[in-house]
Amino acid sequence: MKAWLAALLVAPLLLDPIPGPGDNTTQEKEQTGNTVGWRGKHTSIRVSGDVRGSGDGYRIPQPCWYEPGPTPEEMLRQRSEGRDAANRARIDEESHQAFIQQFKDKIGKDGRWWLPGLNEADPNGVACWTNLEQFIFVPTGTTPPSGLTIEQLAQIARAALTVPEPAVKLNPDAKSYVNLPTWVWLEGVGEQTRTVTAELPGVMSVTLVATLEDIQIDPGTTRERAEVTESGCGAAGKPYTKGAEFSCGVRYLRSSIDQPREKYTLTVTTLWPVDIQAQGGVVPFQFDPVELETSRDVPVGEIQSNVTPPSGQNGG
Repeated sequence: MKAWLAALLVAPLLLDPIPGPGDNTTQEKEQTGNTVGWRGKHTSIRVSGDVRGSGDGYRIPQPCWYEPGPTPEEMLRQRSEGRDAANRARIDEESHQAFIQQFKDKIGKDGRWWLPGLNEADPNGVACWTNLEQFIFVPTGTTPPSGLTIEQLAQIARAALTVPEPAVKLNPDAKSYVNLPTWVWLEGVGEQTRTVTAELPGVMSVTLVATLEDIQIDPGTTRERAEVTESGCGAAGKPYTKGAEFSCGVRYLRSSIDQPREKYTLTVTTLWPVDIQAQGGVVPFQFDPVELETSRDVPVGEIQSNVTPPSGQNGG
């Protein structure tokens, strides 16, 4: 365990950390669905845009990092003034002077102190963060190991990116029948583009733009029991129109009577390819599309017909 972390655990009531750039700051973005998402802590990174909705479970590969912080002069002032410094001096003046000497030694040097930040929404974020130093001095123009890069900033934006979770609409709606076309479309998609920007002010910025491009239909059963038609689905399916050609949906070939709860579970996956726009560097990769699944039950019956004997004839 790092010595600075052990000290905080031993004397939490006496030593209050002095806020610096990024310290004690938390950004929360409300998200639902299966996303890990983004909840930055001890960071100056700002995330804005379309961040309300559902995510697809994307996780930042490394949920902690160092980011540029105070100048040598700012760091000395922060660490030698205030309640924390006063508490340290009262406890042990000699240790306090030794502590701030490292900041005095950097006065006039060309560089900044870098501080650790983390994605608190990630289950591994806190453990990752505690393995970093409390602060490190970095010369201008260099990035330390585990230092924030434009690529990682893009990953933070990707973790915060969400898309709408629309309702799946069917026709027939309440119940379908064997060999009857079941039309499929989405309602509640809204705008078909979603934008998120992650920014380290004054240093670098990344904007992601996700655009709804296609849907995929899973009928919830095998090809022997259902035929899927997607030629006319487009970005959000095709609502039922009387007399129109059936080009987006499912034709069930077997009844669902033998299925769990006597229903098929139909799933529609929306596909949102992601475009990256970076300032302050080049991101040498592309993200996979955001994929979000929405499901609903489809009971499928068989059309029954009664045969009536011709007049004057008896059955048997």
